[in-house]
Amino acid sequence: MTAESIWSGSWVADRLGVRLEGDAALPGLLGLALRRNPRRAHLLVSNVLGKHVPQRPSAVYDAGAGLGRRVRALLGDADAARAVVLGYAETATGLGHSVADGLALAPYLHSTRRPVPGVAPVGGFEEEHSHATSHLLLPEDPALLSTDGPLVLVDDEFSTGRTIMNTIAVLHRRYPRDRYVIVALVDMRSPDDRALLDAFAVELGARVDLIALASGTVTLPEDVLERGRELVERWSRPDEPGPAGSGSGVTRVGLRWPAGLPDGGRHGFTPAHRRRLEAELPRMAREIAGHLDGDGGGRVLVLGNEELMYAPLRLAGALEALGEDVRFSTTTRSPVLPVDDPGYAIRTRLRFPAHDAPADGPGDRYAYNVAGGGFDTVVAVVDSTADTPELHAPGGLLHRLSAHTGKVLLVVIPAHRAPREPLRGPAFSSYAPEDVGWLLQDLSGVTLEAPIEEREEAIQSGGAHYAESLPVEYQPSERYQELYRAALDASADRIARAVGVVTETVLAERSPRPVLVSLARAGTPVGVLMRRWARHAHGLDLPHYAVSIVRGRGIDTAALRWLADRHDPRDVVFVDGWTGKGAITRELEAALSGTDFDPRLAVLADPGSCVTTYGTRDDFLIPSACLNSTVSGLISRTVLRADLVGPDDFHGAKYYRELAGSDVSRAFLDAVAARFDAVAEDVAHDAKELAAADRTPTWQGWAAVERISEEYGIHDANLVKPGVGETTRVLLRRVPWKILAARGAGTALDHVRLLAAQRGVPVEEVDGLPYSCVGLVHPRYTRGATGADGKAVVTS
Repeated sequence: MTAESIWSGSWVADRLGVRLEGDAALPGLLGLALRRNPRRAHLLVSNVLGKHVPQRPSAVYDAGAGLGRRVRALLGDADAARAVVLGYAETATGLGHSVADGLALAPYLHSTRRPVPGVAPVGGFEEEHSHATSHLLLPEDPALLSTDGPLVLVDDEFSTGRTIMNTIAVLHRRYPRDRYVIVALVDMRSPDDRALLDAFAVELGARVDLIALASGTVTLPEDVLERGRELVERWSRPDEPGPAGSGSGVTRVGLRWPAGLPDGGRHGFTPAHRRRLEAELPRMAREIAGHLDGDGGGRVLVLGNEELMYAPLRLAGALEALGEDVRFSTTTRSPVLPVDDPGYAIRTRLRFPAHDAPADGPGDRYAYNVAGGGFDTVVAVVDSTADTPELHAPGGLLHRLSAHTGKVLLVVIPAHRAPREPLRGPAFSSYAPEDVGWLLQDLSGVTLEAPIEEREEAIQSGGAHYAESLPVEYQPSERYQELYRAALDASADRIARAVGVVTETVLAERSPRPVLVSLARAGTPVGVLMRRWARHAHGLDLPHYAVSIVRGRGIDTAALRWLADRHDPRDVVFVDGWTGKGAITRELEAALSGTDFDPRLAVLADPGSCVTTYGTRDDFLIPSACLNSTVSGLISRTVLRADLVGPDDFHGAKYYRELAGSDVSRAFLDAVAARFDAVAEDVAHDAKELAAADRTPTWQGWAAVERISEEYGIHDANLVKPGVGETTRVLLRRVPWKILAARGAGTALDHVRLLAAQRGVPVEEVDGLPYSCVGLVHPRYTRGATGADGKAVVTS
């Protein structure tokens, strides 16, 4: 009899008196081993789970996906689209994910034994026979389990069904539903256990279906625990160190894991995530294959890490699709006795210290059937939480692997961290909570304001970036507020018309259900108005968020990850108030390069001719540009400073609650929205004309800025601020040198002239200006020089 024909459970069956009976497929699916566990002596070792036994990744994946297709056929497409799949840690995380793939339409969540600081569990349960019992449920979206559709629970085996019943009992109290589907590779329950589950379903008042690849029973002698302990003691041997391995031959592979894509289902994994992963898998497999030897890598093992099973499995499958000879398995915390016998499922064991800061403290971890497997290359895949000094230390996993293979490749996937929910009013901002969710952190308790002159000197000297502090909020005089109110009354129709046009353009050309993401803070009132137009004109309730983007430093990457986790990036439309010379337009394009997000900015007004999605290209006064936080929900401009914002944190901002008496944020929105009906016909006309127009950006604004910069001896385009909105900002936040106004601009610039007069800044009327006005900041500003009125002036 050859080794291949010997059942890998015969050694245990003969010595322990265990009998495996049932479907003819069972011996091919299962082997047997012994483990040191007071609750259960034997271990059913799956040949297609990808945990203890290295297996072809296609066989592992197809086993789960095939079960998922059977679930979909059972439920029908309508109920399958409403289902949620829940897998069990640690062994069934990859299996459950594969089942969810087979359903195709279902989101996926797996339980975890790794607590995540700041993420509150929505539930938990016990696995009575396991060596590690406590399971946590940590969905990023608390509503994930609250649907009334079927819940599909996936485990590698059903031995008694008690874990499943514990889970259903806990979840049904909080999220009652009328249908459950239980899925496993094998169903090994006794007749009594089957009857117990049937009775449980009747008591619950819900339908419970069960699907497995094969079913049977395990018959155990009465003294199985005692006999198992005796066998474990008799056959236990010290772990063989194997050939000397230095651990120095490890090569780290830069995988370029897609930004924002979860590493697995610990916090939830959606069909949109699945599509992104499958689109990127061939590229990532080629990255790994490029580090293999010759035309092929020989015999390759892709080794996952405890709960991290699905991503390594899919990478292994993509390598297999490239023609590599690949097997897949995963490390585990389960202690199993190794016996080097063809009739035993666990032939070899590598023991190494835990390297992912486990909640249950330090301990040992294991990799089975790797030593002696004849692997030329082992690709170890871990998440960034597990990429610790212990992983690389002598005696650690990488060191142990290097003793048994010619090459070790290390792939580190960013550990997905469930971010906090968006900030909303009234706790943060004076906007209604449904108007906008701020993807920011609240820095209201931090002193960030500095005098304008002090900030200007620090910025121009290179001592600080403008986003590291805040200007003192300008408090408008009564005369200035009168000008604001007059400007709003005069321009509300024009603003409403532009809001309608840009929104209709987005709906027609970008997405029928776009996710509006405004660039805080100038874009936020525009985003709220676009959301209101979509609801008023089309009955659409569009998501709207505000994120930070900083010139020279890019967009908030933590916010991008949050958006990618919750929405299809292709539906996201970034919104701003207006364009000046196009610096932020270019910043956005650079920041989104290589992502799935569309970098095309949508703006209310595009006087700089920088974008293709706009409401108008006229440079007219948008009253929200006249004020700071008091027209933007009482939120400051955004802050990015290393001691306040970590690499995984949202950028920050302040909520100026103390300015509530001067707040006109909602009044501005209401005044513009009140004109929507009056401009509806004009919007339809303008949108139709715009759709047929050549909207290719000419970047005329950038050309004008460069010309003005040279003509006035500034030689720095960043200090030339074109357009009425940017000019107003110069007067409110910077130390202006002079204002250039288009000759004959008239009353549209009254507020600019008033601000300029208050700050002692000359206004120079010029011909041929493509904007209504331009604000200039002198590059050689120093403090200390003052004019007759005591105000700081520029010295050269």
